[in-house]
Amino acid sequence: MLYVCQRHHARALHHDLRLEIDGVLVSWAVPKGPSPDPSVRRLAIRTDDHDMAHATYEGAYVRDGGAPGSVIVWDTGTYEHRTRRDGAPVPAPVALADGHLVVDLDGRRLTGPYALTRTGVVAGNEQWILVKMRGRGVEVEADPAAELLTSVLSGLTNAELERRAQAR
Repeated sequence: MLYVCQRHHARALHHDLRLEIDGVLVSWAVPKGPSPDPSVRRLAIRTDDHDMAHATYEGAYVRDGGAPGSVIVWDTGTYEHRTRRDGAPVPAPVALADGHLVVDLDGRRLTGPYALTRTGVVAGNEQWILVKMRGRGVEVEADPAAELLTSVLSGLTNAELERRAQAR
């Protein structure tokens, strides 16, 4: 199944983690971006699902108030759903509804197992925690979300997309 992580410069810079489940991209906004370090827990706020065409979307736009905004594909690849309960596999839609998903990412920048766990609801938004699990792709003290700023598709940064849009 498809996995994509987009770097989104909106009111605040964040990463949108998206997993294909039942033909849509189930999405979370991750304010600090995903981490390959198992000791780092990242807030992930559940957002609206997106259609599959959004998986390759990159572009710049004007936000309310005239400020520029942009989206790049920061990482993409596939994933395997690995959630289990009492040793038996749990279907992804059931795991999502239950508030606990385990996925094994095979992206260009992120690889290996990650867990998403719902922790509650704040101001009407589901709050989840995203954490890298031990195994393939562990990078202790690494922060690729802060260090790698380019799209894996176009090679552009958010700032470059915004400058191009403003020059038009």
